Amino acid sequence: MEHNLGHHQHVSTPEDPSTAKYNQNLYAFWYQTITGTYKKAWQIQLKLNQVNEVSFFSIYNDMFWFSIIQIAYLGVIAYFFGTLGFILALFSGIVGFLLLETINYIEHYGLRRNKLASGRYERVTEKHSWNSNHIMGRIILYELTRHSDHHYKASKKYQILEYHDVSPQMPFGYPTSMVMSLFPPLWFAIMNKRVPKDMK
Repeated sequence: MEHNLGHHQHVSTPEDPSTAKYNQNLYAFWYQTITGTYKKAWQIQLKLNQVNEVSFFSIYNDMFWFSIIQIAYLGVIAYFFGTLGFILALFSGIVGFLLLETINYIEHYGLRRNKLASGRYERVTEKHSWNSNHIMGRIILYELTRHSDHHYKASKKYQILEYHDVSPQMPFGYPTSMVMSLFPPLWFAIMNKRVPKDMK
């Protein structure tokens, strides 16, 4: 919900918890994005509830049901597989969302849209997300690594995302970049000089 109705609208702005700021390390970003994205998702949902005139317990309140399903899932795991099963399921979930947010970190690190005289931000273009045009990553991740085109034309299917010369390019593929981001001094040394000067 927040990805479609929040992140795509606010990407590369301070209003987007899924965009890492210049010189922000991965660990500070994890806190920002996990808490910020969850909070924004609820804000979006409550606004939708108000607009559509539905109650908090309505079947149309997705965030409510997402929460119930997750709690029920962990409850079922704990019931059938005990404490160890519960801890493993919880740990797996944490690892999963940290991997996802690490991808968000490398895809948007340090890039920002400039604010216009009107007070609005410039439109999202091909230069507001990092690309990694390495062939193996493109094949394995179904062109996700051409992330600039995904934000530039959000309705486009991943399999047909295009490469743009003006998009900032990561020097390595996603796996290497994700490991590199775990070491902030190394990440900053390699990536800071690649952030366009007008975005710093």
